[in-house]
Amino acid sequence: MNQAVLLAGGGTGGHVFPSLAVAAALRDARPDLDIGFVGTTRGLESRLVPEAGWPLFEVGVLPLNRRPSLAALRIPSALLRASSAVAGVLRGRGAVGAAVFGGYVSLPLALAAWRTGTPYVVHEQNAIPGLANRIAARRAAAVAVTFPSSVTRLGRRVPVQVTGNPVRPGLADTGPEGRAAAGALFGLDPQRRTLLVFGGSQGAQRINAAVAGSLGRWRAPEDLQILHATGLGRAEQAASDLAAAAGAAGSGNTPLVRAVEFIDRMDLAYAAADVVVARSGASTIAELTVLGLPSVLVPYPHATADHQMANACDLTAAGAATVVADADLDGAALVAAAEPLLYDDAVRLEMAAAARRFGRPDAAARVAAMILQAAER
Repeated sequence: MNQAVLLAGGGTGGHVFPSLAVAAALRDARPDLDIGFVGTTRGLESRLVPEAGWPLFEVGVLPLNRRPSLAALRIPSALLRASSAVAGVLRGRGAVGAAVFGGYVSLPLALAAWRTGTPYVVHEQNAIPGLANRIAARRAAAVAVTFPSSVTRLGRRVPVQVTGNPVRPGLADTGPEGRAAAGALFGLDPQRRTLLVFGGSQGAQRINAAVAGSLGRWRAPEDLQILHATGLGRAEQAASDLAAAAGAAGSGNTPLVRAVEFIDRMDLAYAAADVVVARSGASTIAELTVLGLPSVLVPYPHATADHQMANACDLTAAGAATVVADADLDGAALVAAAEPLLYDDAVRLEMAAAARRFGRPDAAARVAAMILQAAER
């Protein structure tokens, strides 16, 4: 029987995508490994894991509700049932190791691995560790983190290594060829500076409003273009706001704006960008730093434990970004933060270099190596 490794990271793309990248790195390092995933029927893993070609073993779990409720009373029994089912998978597949990446689906695998004596590794994407990972880390063989500040937040129970956050396979600086392809795809002018703006797949109304509010404020609009992903379901409102703002600013006083609802080819969007405005989720920061892109970060203010602000502050301390609080963001604040990066080559290049120093393009391989080392021990 082949040796097996099971992974779990569910619910959101921030947990699923790093786990998929590590699975690919494990396959590259050990083609003989039997790699599988534990997940639910509700999270993104239910679609993304099978699409990537990996087997998914479904378990029934409940969200970790932090507030007292009848549903919270059912969590312990549901967790025990799920961990028992996962323990059966671990034994049946001859698992020699496991890894969890956060989300409530991670706890059944961590508990099952502990019960069966299977060494497991925890990977934490954000600067402030999530509840599931904090619990799982207590019995882990080792913990991998993205941000240096996470080391002290996890305590000293187990070895902690700063590996960075694995990014999607194939993401790399494509140079002039990528920029030319991006220009053709998005209808951009290759001679203009490009500001890429996005707020996640669902968009961010505050960011969308700031883009509209910035029109008429840029000092050299004829040299600037904005590629703006408005978010699913927000395109119509964003188009109306942009048209009204452009009309108020007057002809010739606004940059070229290409607004789209969603960007499938983020690799080409990044290739076109000189500066990026975005939320500060862990995956976004990992991609920006691997590519060495200067950024203006607008942390999502309702993230659990305000972890997006903590993420952004770590990057700012490294000199790789500037931060604008969501409540402070408007057209004027957007221009004030982004304009120096767009038009001052020295500032932009210095921030780009700092981003690259922060980035960990080998993060997936590092985490895979930790899993294999734990399994060998």
